[in-house]
Amino acid sequence: MKKIIGISLMAAVGLLSACEKKLDQLPISEAPTETFYKQTVDFVQGVNAAYNGLRTYPDRLLNLSETRSDNLYAVSDGGVREWEGINSFHKTIAGNAYVAEAWTGNFSAISRANQVLEQLSLKGESIIADATLRTRLEAEARFLRAFFYFDLVRWFGKLPIIDKPVLANEALEIGRSSVPEVYDFIMADLKFAADNLPDVYKDAADKGRATKYAAKSILALVHMTRSGPTYGIEGPGLGLNEWNQALTLLNEVIDSKKYSFLAKYPDIFSYTNENNAEVVFDVQYNNGSNPITGGTFPWLLAPDNWFQELGFGTQGGLTIRPVSTNLLNAYEAADSRKAFSIQSGYVANGVPESRSFFKKYIDLTKVPRNNRLDWPINFIALRFTDILMLKAECILKGAPGSQADVDAIVNQVRNRAGLDPIANVTLPQLMEERRKEFAAEGSRWHDLVRSGLVETVMPSWIAAEDVQRVMQPFDKNYILYPIPQSELDVKPGLYEQNKGY
Repeated sequence: MKKIIGISLMAAVGLLSACEKKLDQLPISEAPTETFYKQTVDFVQGVNAAYNGLRTYPDRLLNLSETRSDNLYAVSDGGVREWEGINSFHKTIAGNAYVAEAWTGNFSAISRANQVLEQLSLKGESIIADATLRTRLEAEARFLRAFFYFDLVRWFGKLPIIDKPVLANEALEIGRSSVPEVYDFIMADLKFAADNLPDVYKDAADKGRATKYAAKSILALVHMTRSGPTYGIEGPGLGLNEWNQALTLLNEVIDSKKYSFLAKYPDIFSYTNENNAEVVFDVQYNNGSNPITGGTFPWLLAPDNWFQELGFGTQGGLTIRPVSTNLLNAYEAADSRKAFSIQSGYVANGVPESRSFFKKYIDLTKVPRNNRLDWPINFIALRFTDILMLKAECILKGAPGSQADVDAIVNQVRNRAGLDPIANVTLPQLMEERRKEFAAEGSRWHDLVRSGLVETVMPSWIAAEDVQRVMQPFDKNYILYPIPQSELDVKPGLYEQNKGY
Protein backbone atom coordinates (compact mmCIF):
# COMPACT_ATOMS: atom_id res chain seq x y z
CA MET A 1 0.00 0.00 0.00
CA LYS A 2 1.37 3.40 -0.94
CA LYS A 3 2.07 5.98 1.77
CA ILE A 4 1.21 9.66 1.60
CA ILE A 5 3.90 12.26 1.00
CA GLY A 6 4.02 14.62 3.97
CA ILE A 7 1.39 15.39 6.54
CA SER A 8 -0.60 17.38 3.97
CA LEU A 9 -3.49 15.19 2.88
CA MET A 10 -3.51 17.12 -0.40
CA ALA A 11 -0.02 15.98 -1.39
CA ALA A 12 0.68 13.44 -4.12
CA VAL A 13 1.24 9.75 -3.34
CA GLY A 14 4.53 8.01 -4.00
CA LEU A 15 8.21 8.76 -4.03
CA LEU A 16 9.31 11.78 -6.09
CA SER A 17 12.58 11.69 -7.94
CA ALA A 18 15.46 13.79 -6.68
CA CYS A 19 17.08 16.42 -8.88
CA GLU A 20 20.09 17.72 -7.00
CA LYS A 21 23.21 18.64 -8.91
CA LYS A 22 26.07 16.18 -8.47
CA LEU A 23 23.84 13.82 -6.47
CA ASP A 24 23.39 11.21 -9.17
CA GLN A 25 20.02 9.53 -9.06
CA LEU A 26 17.53 7.38 -10.92
CA PRO A 27 13.84 8.19 -11.47
CA ILE A 28 11.85 6.48 -8.74
CA SER A 29 8.54 8.29 -8.90
CA GLU A 30 6.65 5.27 -10.19
CA ALA A 31 7.94 2.72 -7.70
CA PRO A 32 5.89 1.93 -4.57
CA THR A 33 8.05 2.36 -1.47
CA GLU A 34 7.67 -1.23 -0.31
CA THR A 35 9.04 -2.72 -3.53
CA PHE A 36 11.58 -0.10 -4.55
CA TYR A 37 14.38 -0.76 -2.07
CA LYS A 38 16.21 -3.82 -3.39
CA GLN A 39 19.86 -2.74 -3.64
CA THR A 40 22.25 -0.22 -2.13
CA VAL A 41 21.79 2.34 -4.91
CA ASP A 42 18.05 2.41 -4.16
CA PHE A 43 18.74 3.70 -0.66
CA VAL A 44 21.08 6.35 -2.03
CA GLN A 45 18.33 7.40 -4.43
CA GLY A 46 15.85 7.51 -1.56
CA VAL A 47 18.08 9.91 0.37
CA ASN A 48 18.55 11.99 -2.78
CA ALA A 49 14.78 12.29 -3.05
CA ALA A 50 14.80 13.86 0.41
CA TYR A 51 17.52 16.31 -0.67
CA ASN A 52 15.25 17.30 -3.52
CA GLY A 53 12.96 18.86 -0.93
CA LEU A 54 15.54 21.64 -0.60
CA ARG A 55 14.83 22.87 -4.12
CA THR A 56 12.19 25.42 -3.07
CA TYR A 57 13.91 26.38 0.19
CA PRO A 58 15.62 29.54 -1.17
CA ASP A 59 12.37 30.82 -2.69
CA ARG A 60 10.66 30.24 0.65
CA LEU A 61 13.24 32.31 2.52
CA LEU A 62 12.92 35.19 0.08
CA ASN A 63 9.12 35.09 0.14
CA LEU A 64 8.56 34.58 3.86
CA SER A 65 11.63 36.03 5.60
CA GLU A 66 13.06 38.69 3.31
CA THR A 67 9.65 40.00 2.25
CA ARG A 68 8.28 39.95 5.81
CA SER A 69 11.22 41.93 7.17
CA ASP A 70 12.29 45.56 7.04
CA ASN A 71 14.52 44.80 4.04
CA LEU A 72 11.69 45.11 1.51
CA TYR A 73 8.75 47.46 1.15
CA ALA A 74 6.93 45.04 -1.11
CA VAL A 75 3.56 46.63 -1.62
CA SER A 76 1.89 45.95 -4.95
CA ASP A 77 2.05 48.53 -7.73
CA GLY A 78 -0.34 46.69 -10.01
CA GLY A 79 -2.78 43.89 -9.33
CA VAL A 80 -2.87 41.73 -6.23
CA ARG A 81 0.39 39.90 -5.55
CA GLU A 82 0.89 37.03 -3.11
CA TRP A 83 3.77 38.82 -1.45
CA GLU A 84 1.74 41.89 -0.51
CA GLY A 85 -0.12 40.15 2.30
CA ILE A 86 3.19 38.79 3.58
CA ASN A 87 4.82 42.23 3.53
CA SER A 88 1.86 44.12 4.97
CA PHE A 89 0.92 41.74 7.83
CA HIS A 90 -2.52 40.92 6.52
CA LYS A 91 -4.64 38.73 8.82
CA THR A 92 -6.21 36.89 5.90
CA ILE A 93 -3.20 35.03 4.49
CA ALA A 94 -4.15 31.49 5.58
CA GLY A 95 -4.88 30.83 1.90
CA ASN A 96 -1.65 32.44 0.67
CA ALA A 97 0.28 30.25 -1.77
CA TYR A 98 3.66 31.02 -0.16
CA VAL A 99 2.37 30.02 3.28
CA ALA A 100 0.85 26.83 1.93
CA GLU A 101 4.10 25.92 0.15
CA ALA A 102 6.09 26.28 3.36
CA TRP A 103 3.87 23.69 5.01
CA THR A 104 3.39 21.20 2.19
CA GLY A 105 6.90 21.52 0.78
CA ASN A 106 8.58 20.82 4.09
CA PHE A 107 6.27 17.98 5.08
CA SER A 108 6.61 16.38 1.67
CA ALA A 109 10.39 16.34 2.13
CA ILE A 110 10.01 15.02 5.69
CA SER A 111 7.91 12.18 4.32
CA ARG A 112 10.65 11.25 1.87
CA ALA A 113 13.18 11.18 4.71
CA ASN A 114 10.82 9.03 6.79
CA GLN A 115 10.34 6.58 3.94
CA VAL A 116 14.04 5.92 3.52
CA LEU A 117 14.56 5.73 7.31
CA GLU A 118 11.82 3.12 7.61
CA GLN A 119 13.29 1.05 4.81
CA LEU A 120 16.77 1.34 6.31
CA SER A 121 15.44 -0.08 9.57
CA LEU A 122 13.60 -2.89 7.79
CA LYS A 123 16.03 -3.85 5.02
CA GLY A 124 19.17 -1.77 5.36
CA GLU A 125 21.32 -4.28 7.21
CA SER A 126 20.47 -7.12 4.85
CA ILE A 127 20.98 -5.10 1.65
CA ILE A 128 23.74 -2.55 2.42
CA ALA A 129 26.86 -4.52 3.29
CA ASP A 130 28.90 -1.39 4.08
CA ALA A 131 27.92 -0.50 7.65
CA THR A 132 29.58 2.92 7.39
CA LEU A 133 27.52 3.80 4.33
CA ARG A 134 24.37 2.48 5.97
CA THR A 135 24.90 4.70 9.01
CA ARG A 136 25.78 7.69 6.85
CA LEU A 137 22.58 7.37 4.85
CA GLU A 138 20.57 7.26 8.06
CA ALA A 139 22.42 10.33 9.33
CA GLU A 140 21.78 12.22 6.09
CA ALA A 141 18.07 11.44 6.20
CA ARG A 142 17.84 12.48 9.84
CA PHE A 143 19.76 15.70 9.14
CA LEU A 144 17.32 16.57 6.38
CA ARG A 145 14.28 15.70 8.48
CA ALA A 146 15.60 17.99 11.23
CA PHE A 147 16.41 20.73 8.72
CA PHE A 148 12.86 20.75 7.37
CA TYR A 149 11.30 20.60 10.83
CA PHE A 150 13.44 23.53 11.97
CA ASP A 151 12.25 25.50 8.97
CA LEU A 152 8.65 24.65 9.90
CA VAL A 153 8.88 25.47 13.61
CA ARG A 154 10.22 28.93 12.87
CA TRP A 155 7.29 29.64 10.54
CA PHE A 156 4.41 27.92 12.35
CA GLY A 157 5.33 27.07 15.95
CA LYS A 158 3.54 23.91 17.10
CA LEU A 159 3.64 21.04 14.60
CA PRO A 160 2.51 17.46 14.10
CA ILE A 161 5.50 15.20 14.71
CA ILE A 162 5.71 12.59 11.96
CA ASP A 163 8.55 10.15 12.54
CA LYS A 164 7.50 7.43 10.10
CA PRO A 165 5.43 7.05 6.91
CA VAL A 166 1.73 7.28 7.68
CA LEU A 167 -1.47 6.49 5.86
CA ALA A 168 -4.05 9.16 5.16
CA ASN A 169 -6.40 7.97 7.91
CA GLU A 170 -3.50 7.88 10.38
CA ALA A 171 -2.49 11.46 9.53
CA LEU A 172 -6.02 12.56 10.38
CA GLU A 173 -5.37 11.61 14.01
CA ILE A 174 -2.03 13.38 14.49
CA GLY A 175 -2.40 16.78 16.12
CA ARG A 176 0.19 19.44 16.74
CA SER A 177 2.84 18.83 19.40
CA SER A 178 4.24 21.59 21.59
CA VAL A 179 7.24 23.59 20.41
CA PRO A 180 9.53 22.05 23.10
CA GLU A 181 8.55 18.57 21.91
CA VAL A 182 9.26 19.52 18.30
CA TYR A 183 12.67 20.85 19.31
CA ASP A 184 13.47 17.62 21.18
CA PHE A 185 12.72 15.72 17.98
CA ILE A 186 14.85 18.07 15.88
CA MET A 187 17.79 18.00 18.26
CA ALA A 188 17.85 14.21 18.53
CA ASP A 189 18.13 13.97 14.75
CA LEU A 190 20.83 16.64 14.54
CA LYS A 191 22.90 15.07 17.31
CA PHE A 192 22.78 11.73 15.51
CA ALA A 193 23.76 13.45 12.27
CA ALA A 194 26.63 15.33 13.91
CA ASP A 195 27.97 12.10 15.40
CA ASN A 196 27.70 10.03 12.23
CA LEU A 197 28.18 12.25 9.18
CA PRO A 198 31.67 12.60 7.67
CA ASP A 199 33.82 15.73 7.97
CA VAL A 200 34.07 15.92 4.19
CA TYR A 201 33.14 13.78 1.18
CA LYS A 202 36.05 12.54 -0.90
CA ASP A 203 34.01 11.83 -4.03
CA ALA A 204 33.24 14.95 -6.09
CA ALA A 205 29.86 13.41 -6.95
CA ASP A 206 28.89 13.83 -3.29
CA LYS A 207 29.29 17.60 -3.25
CA GLY A 208 26.32 19.15 -1.50
CA ARG A 209 25.68 16.35 0.97
CA ALA A 210 25.42 17.31 4.62
CA THR A 211 28.55 17.00 6.75
CA LYS A 212 28.95 16.74 10.50
CA TYR A 213 29.78 20.45 10.58
CA ALA A 214 26.60 21.34 8.75
CA ALA A 215 24.71 19.38 11.42
CA LYS A 216 26.60 21.10 14.25
CA SER A 217 25.96 24.51 12.70
CA ILE A 218 22.21 23.94 12.43
CA LEU A 219 22.16 22.50 15.95
CA ALA A 220 23.90 25.64 17.21
CA LEU A 221 21.28 27.78 15.50
CA VAL A 222 18.56 25.64 17.08
CA HIS A 223 20.03 26.33 20.53
CA MET A 224 20.15 30.04 19.75
CA THR A 225 16.61 30.14 18.41
CA ARG A 226 15.29 28.29 21.46
CA SER A 227 17.08 30.87 23.60
CA GLY A 228 15.23 33.76 21.99
CA PRO A 229 12.31 35.45 23.78
CA THR A 230 8.89 33.80 23.86
CA TYR A 231 6.95 37.02 23.17
CA GLY A 232 4.11 35.33 25.04
CA ILE A 233 3.26 33.15 22.04
CA GLU A 234 3.90 29.51 21.15
CA GLY A 235 6.58 30.42 18.67
CA PRO A 236 10.21 29.43 18.05
CA GLY A 237 11.65 31.20 21.11
CA LEU A 238 11.52 29.43 24.47
CA GLY A 239 13.48 31.95 26.54
CA LEU A 240 16.18 29.40 27.33
CA ASN A 241 19.80 30.26 28.03
CA GLU A 242 21.61 27.90 25.68
CA TRP A 243 24.11 30.36 24.27
CA ASN A 244 27.01 28.38 25.78
CA GLN A 245 25.89 25.18 24.06
CA ALA A 246 25.59 27.04 20.77
CA LEU A 247 29.02 28.63 21.14
CA THR A 248 30.66 25.26 21.82
CA LEU A 249 29.25 23.89 18.55
CA LEU A 250 30.18 27.00 16.57
CA ASN A 251 33.74 26.85 17.88
CA GLU A 252 33.96 23.21 16.80
CA VAL A 253 33.03 24.27 13.28
CA ILE A 254 35.55 27.13 13.32
CA ASP A 255 38.32 25.02 14.85
CA SER A 256 37.83 22.28 12.26
CA LYS A 257 39.67 24.50 9.72
CA LYS A 258 37.38 23.12 7.02
CA TYR A 259 36.07 26.58 6.17
CA SER A 260 37.56 30.04 5.78
CA PHE A 261 36.69 33.69 5.28
CA LEU A 262 36.91 34.72 1.64
CA ALA A 263 38.73 37.97 0.94
CA LYS A 264 36.23 39.28 -1.62
CA TYR A 265 32.48 39.42 -1.03
CA PRO A 266 31.40 38.77 -4.66
CA ASP A 267 33.54 35.63 -4.77
CA ILE A 268 31.20 33.97 -2.27
CA PHE A 269 28.34 34.07 -4.78
CA SER A 270 30.23 33.60 -8.04
CA TYR A 271 28.86 31.10 -10.55
CA THR A 272 32.44 30.00 -11.19
CA ASN A 273 33.35 29.63 -7.52
CA GLU A 274 30.66 27.34 -6.15
CA ASN A 275 31.39 25.09 -3.17
CA ASN A 276 34.01 27.59 -2.04
CA ALA A 277 35.60 27.76 1.41
CA GLU A 278 32.74 29.86 2.82
CA VAL A 279 30.12 27.18 2.17
CA VAL A 280 29.06 25.13 5.18
CA PHE A 281 25.85 23.87 3.59
CA ASP A 282 24.16 24.80 0.33
CA VAL A 283 21.38 23.79 -2.02
CA GLN A 284 22.84 22.47 -5.27
CA TYR A 285 21.51 23.50 -8.67
CA ASN A 286 22.49 22.86 -12.27
CA ASN A 287 21.09 23.77 -15.67
CA GLY A 288 20.59 22.06 -18.98
CA SER A 289 19.30 18.81 -17.46
CA ASN A 290 16.13 16.86 -18.10
CA PRO A 291 14.24 16.98 -15.80
CA ILE A 292 15.10 20.60 -14.97
CA THR A 293 17.49 20.89 -12.04
CA GLY A 294 18.04 24.64 -11.93
CA GLY A 295 16.75 27.25 -9.52
CA THR A 296 14.30 30.15 -9.66
CA PHE A 297 15.51 32.17 -6.68
CA PRO A 298 17.97 34.46 -8.56
CA TRP A 299 15.16 36.38 -10.30
CA LEU A 300 12.50 36.07 -7.59
CA LEU A 301 12.96 39.61 -6.25
CA ALA A 302 13.85 41.23 -9.60
CA PRO A 303 11.23 42.73 -11.93
CA ASP A 304 10.56 41.30 -15.36
CA ASN A 305 10.77 44.64 -17.15
CA TRP A 306 14.43 44.98 -16.10
CA PHE A 307 15.28 41.66 -17.78
CA GLN A 308 13.23 42.61 -20.82
CA GLU A 309 14.99 45.95 -21.14
CA LEU A 310 18.28 44.06 -21.23
CA GLY A 311 17.05 41.76 -23.98
CA PHE A 312 16.16 38.71 -21.92
CA GLY A 313 12.86 36.89 -21.72
CA THR A 314 10.34 37.18 -18.92
CA GLN A 315 11.61 35.47 -15.79
CA GLY A 316 8.67 35.56 -13.40
CA GLY A 317 9.50 38.30 -10.93
CA LEU A 318 6.56 40.29 -12.35
CA THR A 319 6.59 43.78 -10.82
CA ILE A 320 9.29 45.15 -8.57
CA ARG A 321 9.62 44.22 -4.89
CA PRO A 322 11.53 47.32 -3.83
CA VAL A 323 14.36 47.33 -1.32
CA SER A 324 13.25 49.48 1.60
CA THR A 325 14.49 53.03 1.93
CA ASN A 326 15.56 52.15 5.44
CA LEU A 327 17.92 49.43 4.23
CA LEU A 328 19.29 51.58 1.41
CA ASN A 329 20.11 54.31 3.92
CA ALA A 330 21.67 51.82 6.33
CA TYR A 331 24.66 51.19 4.05
CA GLU A 332 27.64 53.45 4.61
CA ALA A 333 28.93 55.23 1.52
CA ALA A 334 32.01 53.03 1.16
CA ASP A 335 30.16 49.72 1.66
CA SER A 336 30.94 47.61 -1.42
CA ARG A 337 28.18 45.12 -0.61
CA LYS A 338 25.46 47.56 -1.58
CA ALA A 339 26.38 47.83 -5.25
CA PHE A 340 26.89 44.09 -5.51
CA SER A 341 23.60 43.14 -3.84
CA ILE A 342 21.26 45.90 -5.02
CA GLN A 343 20.32 47.38 -8.39
CA SER A 344 19.72 51.05 -7.62
CA GLY A 345 17.24 52.13 -10.23
CA TYR A 346 16.93 51.21 -13.91
CA VAL A 347 15.11 52.13 -17.12
CA ALA A 348 12.23 50.08 -18.50
CA ASN A 349 10.46 50.86 -21.77
CA GLY A 350 12.23 54.19 -21.78
CA VAL A 351 10.84 55.14 -18.36
CA PRO A 352 13.24 55.63 -15.43
CA GLU A 353 12.47 53.58 -12.32
CA SER A 354 13.95 55.05 -9.16
CA ARG A 355 13.17 52.13 -6.89
CA SER A 356 15.81 49.49 -6.16
CA PHE A 357 15.73 45.70 -6.04
CA PHE A 358 17.99 42.80 -5.02
CA LYS A 359 20.20 41.38 -7.77
CA LYS A 360 22.61 39.46 -5.55
CA TYR A 361 22.37 36.11 -7.33
CA ILE A 362 22.06 37.44 -10.89
CA ASP A 363 24.95 37.11 -13.33
CA LEU A 364 23.73 38.54 -16.63
CA THR A 365 26.14 36.28 -18.53
CA LYS A 366 24.39 33.25 -17.03
CA VAL A 367 20.73 34.06 -17.68
CA PRO A 368 19.09 30.83 -18.97
CA ARG A 369 18.02 31.28 -22.56
CA ASN A 370 15.71 28.29 -22.73
CA ASN A 371 13.97 28.07 -19.37
CA ARG A 372 13.56 30.66 -16.62
CA LEU A 373 13.34 27.84 -14.05
CA ASP A 374 16.85 26.66 -14.81
CA TRP A 375 19.35 29.03 -13.17
CA PRO A 376 22.59 27.16 -12.35
CA ILE A 377 23.82 28.92 -9.19
CA ASN A 378 23.80 27.18 -5.79
CA PHE A 379 22.07 28.76 -2.82
CA ILE A 380 24.23 28.97 0.31
CA ALA A 381 22.03 28.06 3.26
CA LEU A 382 24.82 28.54 5.80
CA ARG A 383 28.26 30.08 5.32
CA PHE A 384 31.37 30.65 7.40
CA THR A 385 30.74 34.37 7.91
CA ASP A 386 27.41 33.39 9.45
CA ILE A 387 29.17 31.02 11.86
CA LEU A 388 31.51 33.81 12.96
CA MET A 389 28.74 36.35 13.46
CA LEU A 390 26.57 33.84 15.31
CA LYS A 391 29.53 33.34 17.63
CA ALA A 392 29.65 37.08 18.26
CA GLU A 393 25.92 37.00 19.05
CA CYS A 394 26.40 34.22 21.59
CA ILE A 395 29.15 36.21 23.33
CA LEU A 396 26.96 39.30 23.49
CA LYS A 397 24.26 37.13 25.05
CA GLY A 398 26.62 36.00 27.81
CA ALA A 399 28.55 33.02 26.44
CA PRO A 400 32.31 32.92 27.14
CA GLY A 401 34.27 35.54 25.22
CA SER A 402 35.13 39.19 25.29
CA GLN A 403 34.00 42.42 23.70
CA ALA A 404 37.28 42.36 21.81
CA ASP A 405 36.28 39.00 20.29
CA VAL A 406 32.98 40.46 19.13
CA ASP A 407 34.60 43.57 17.71
CA ALA A 408 37.22 41.51 15.88
CA ILE A 409 34.57 39.40 14.14
CA VAL A 410 32.48 42.40 13.12
CA ASN A 411 35.49 44.35 11.91
CA GLN A 412 36.71 41.43 9.82
CA VAL A 413 33.36 41.55 8.02
CA ARG A 414 33.43 45.35 7.76
CA ASN A 415 36.98 45.36 6.42
CA ARG A 416 36.01 43.05 3.57
CA ALA A 417 33.20 45.49 2.75
CA GLY A 418 35.67 48.39 2.65
CA LEU A 419 34.56 49.95 5.94
CA ASP A 420 36.44 51.37 8.91
CA PRO A 421 36.51 49.41 12.19
CA ILE A 422 34.14 50.14 15.05
CA ALA A 423 34.40 49.41 18.77
CA ASN A 424 32.13 48.20 21.54
CA VAL A 425 29.68 46.55 19.17
CA THR A 426 26.22 46.10 20.70
CA LEU A 427 23.58 43.52 19.80
CA PRO A 428 21.57 45.99 17.68
CA GLN A 429 24.75 46.99 15.85
CA LEU A 430 25.63 43.35 15.24
CA MET A 431 22.16 42.74 13.81
CA GLU A 432 22.53 45.73 11.51
CA GLU A 433 25.88 44.37 10.28
CA ARG A 434 24.21 40.99 9.71
CA ARG A 435 21.40 42.75 7.87
CA LYS A 436 23.79 44.21 5.29
CA GLU A 437 26.04 41.17 5.10
CA PHE A 438 23.17 38.71 4.54
CA ALA A 439 20.77 40.94 2.60
CA ALA A 440 18.65 38.81 0.22
CA GLU A 441 19.85 35.61 1.88
CA GLY A 442 16.66 35.17 3.88
CA SER A 443 18.00 35.53 7.42
CA ARG A 444 16.67 38.96 8.43
CA TRP A 445 13.25 37.99 9.82
CA HIS A 446 14.71 35.11 11.81
CA ASP A 447 17.48 37.39 13.12
CA LEU A 448 14.95 39.95 14.34
CA VAL A 449 12.82 37.32 16.07
CA ARG A 450 15.74 35.47 17.67
CA SER A 451 17.42 38.64 18.93
CA GLY A 452 14.28 40.07 20.50
CA LEU A 453 14.43 43.18 18.31
CA VAL A 454 11.39 42.46 16.15
CA GLU A 455 8.93 44.15 18.54
CA THR A 456 10.82 47.46 18.39
CA VAL A 457 12.34 47.41 14.91
CA MET A 458 9.23 46.53 12.92
CA PRO A 459 6.75 49.04 14.42
CA SER A 460 9.19 51.92 14.01
CA TRP A 461 10.07 50.77 10.49
CA ILE A 462 6.40 50.56 9.45
CA ALA A 463 5.74 54.05 10.80
CA ALA A 464 8.60 55.51 8.76
CA GLU A 465 8.51 53.31 5.63
CA ASP A 466 4.82 52.79 4.91
CA VAL A 467 4.29 55.90 2.79
CA GLN A 468 1.31 54.30 1.05
CA ARG A 469 -0.34 53.51 4.41
CA VAL A 470 -1.24 49.96 3.42
CA MET A 471 0.51 47.97 6.14
CA GLN A 472 -1.25 46.64 9.22
CA PRO A 473 0.17 47.50 12.65
CA PHE A 474 2.73 44.97 13.82
CA ASP A 475 1.43 42.39 16.29
CA LYS A 476 3.58 39.83 18.09
CA ASN A 477 1.29 37.07 16.80
CA TYR A 478 2.62 37.84 13.31
CA ILE A 479 5.95 36.34 14.34
CA LEU A 480 4.28 33.14 13.19
CA TYR A 481 2.41 32.49 9.97
CA PRO A 482 -1.09 31.00 9.94
CA ILE A 483 -1.66 27.29 9.46
CA PRO A 484 -2.69 26.98 5.79
CA GLN A 485 -6.45 26.96 5.40
CA SER A 486 -6.25 23.86 3.22
CA GLU A 487 -4.82 21.94 6.18
CA LEU A 488 -7.51 23.19 8.54
CA ASP A 489 -10.21 22.16 6.09
CA VAL A 490 -9.07 18.53 5.77
CA LYS A 491 -10.35 17.68 9.23
CA PRO A 492 -11.89 20.60 11.12
CA GLY A 493 -10.68 20.68 14.70
CA LEU A 494 -7.49 18.68 14.11
CA TYR A 495 -5.40 21.87 14.14
CA GLU A 496 -6.18 25.13 15.88
CA GLN A 497 -5.32 28.23 13.90
CA ASN A 498 -2.42 30.33 15.18
CA LYS A 499 -3.55 33.39 17.10
CA GLY A 500 -4.02 36.62 15.18
CA TYR A 501 -5.42 35.04 12.01
